[in-house]
Amino acid sequence: MVNIRSDNGNGSSLPCFRNAPRLITLLLIIVSAIPLDAQSLVPIPEEIEWTWEVRPPHRDPQLPNVLLLGDSISRNYFPEVAKDLAGVANVYLMASSTSVGDPRLAHQIEEFRAMEKVRFRVVHFNNGMHGWGYSEEQYKAAFPKFVQSVRSLVDKDGALIWANTTPVRMDASTGPSNARIDARNAIAEKIVKSAGIPTDDQHFLMEQHRDLYLDDVHFNPDGAKIQGHQAASIIRSTLQTAVPQH
Repeated sequence: MVNIRSDNGNGSSLPCFRNAPRLITLLLIIVSAIPLDAQSLVPIPEEIEWTWEVRPPHRDPQLPNVLLLGDSISRNYFPEVAKDLAGVANVYLMASSTSVGDPRLAHQIEEFRAMEKVRFRVVHFNNGMHGWGYSEEQYKAAFPKFVQSVRSLVDKDGALIWANTTPVRMDASTGPSNARIDARNAIAEKIVKSAGIPTDDQHFLMEQHRDLYLDDVHFNPDGAKIQGHQAASIIRSTLQTAVPQH
């Protein structure tokens, strides 16, 4: 029992804190209930940090706007998507090494939105080949906010397409491994499915083309074309069913 006397000079005592252990336990429960992304997620920079943004050289105001948002995997197949959708859409790219879990990502997406000053009919997004310093629990906690940031880019009648993360040729001890990619794909798939967001299954696609690796992570030009063709096909189908912009 803790007995604390008041300092009012009359010798009276403050109430005894008989329930102090229970109060401490309650505080610990409250803190542990705070989502991970609201606790202490901080940027975990990689050795090389980068962003890569591409916009149409001559945007056609009569065409819908499409965005590929991702990392170097999306950047690799972006040229094929832009080629396949020529005359169908204005195709943009925002690629970054900043990962899900990193609080900088939401700011980068907002800066991109403010800079481009366009709304997108379709955003095809993935961000899965970076951020291995974050646990899968942190990835899970941060992913809904990532989706929220991406959704801020689309027109009110716009649509999202999630592309899952492709397999790697060889696991890295401090980087991507197929076990962790599978775990993160499962986490993200559950969230996007509950939100009604369709999936571009790039993982299954490239499992069939493991002979087309350029390195342990990226695919060679032939592989990138295969990826781009599938992404463009799904985007084209989504554009045909989406409600036109107003």
